[in-house]
Amino acid sequence: MTSPYHRPLRVGTRGSPLALAQARQVAGQLRERCGRAAVLVTMATPGDGSAAPIERLGTTGVFTTTLRAALLRGDVDLVVHSGKDLPAEPVPGLQVAAFPAREDPRDALIWPGGTSLEALPCGARIGTGSPRRAALLRATGRRLRVVPMRGNVGTRLRKLADGEADALVLAMAGLSRLGLSGAIATPLDPSVLMPAPAQGVLALECRADDLATAAELSTLDHAPSRAATITERGFLAGIGAGCSAPVGALAEVAVEAGAEPAVRLSGVIAAADGSAVIRAQVTGAASSELGGRLARLLLQRGGAELLGRASHGVTDPRSPLPHR
Repeated sequence: MTSPYHRPLRVGTRGSPLALAQARQVAGQLRERCGRAAVLVTMATPGDGSAAPIERLGTTGVFTTTLRAALLRGDVDLVVHSGKDLPAEPVPGLQVAAFPAREDPRDALIWPGGTSLEALPCGARIGTGSPRRAALLRATGRRLRVVPMRGNVGTRLRKLADGEADALVLAMAGLSRLGLSGAIATPLDPSVLMPAPAQGVLALECRADDLATAAELSTLDHAPSRAATITERGFLAGIGAGCSAPVGALAEVAVEAGAEPAVRLSGVIAAADGSAVIRAQVTGAASSELGGRLARLLLQRGGAELLGRASHGVTDPRSPLPHR
């Protein structure tokens, strides 16, 4: 019988082109750093099989529950998650053993022949499947028509080419990992479109009792990315929201030799219709507690009310808002 320490690692992943690209990247890094072969095991999740708006599929675990169940059963040895899809609550028996170096966390404007968000004409149709992006686009006060759009990156780009929208907003990280950075018109500043917590991060999860796999995964861990991710996920846990909520956070990490990573953490809660946005910032040592502190601050400043309104959705998400 082949020893579990000599057979290839089984890497669980969703089957989308982006998920496969991310899993192949991790498999390649494991070969380079540990000399360990890996094979991909693809599986479908509820989030992949539905074209419904993400907020109608449930608040958490839409893209992760299936992968985690396979990991707990022993069908795979590790799973590769997009950090922004990973629920804030841990699963007993599992551990996130590594956060590899983060890609650019910003969102990007895709506008063929265009230049910037400010240059989009009045009434321009901008496609996104993200409640956060939709809310913050509406909050700019510009007369943009948000067009609900789901599907993988390639599907959305085809819809754009077919004229279903004039522009798109997608994550810089996903475009980079797919070799599509050339499609970007411009990155969007976090002061306008705050990224989702842990956007651009990969989370490598294995069973808590699988010490050998955890040790191999730890060779891919990137300390500044871990510090930022833990802090941003602390914010998400403090908010008590999932990927369907219009909230964002970004931790900027400064690492000095011999000192704990210092973080400037910015966060935002928006009304789904863009009528109000609450922003705040805190600084301190990287930790989930710092993220929780920012969450409490935003909730106390009116964020709890905005999230309550957000849960009711928007009557017509394609209707432009009047100037304010």
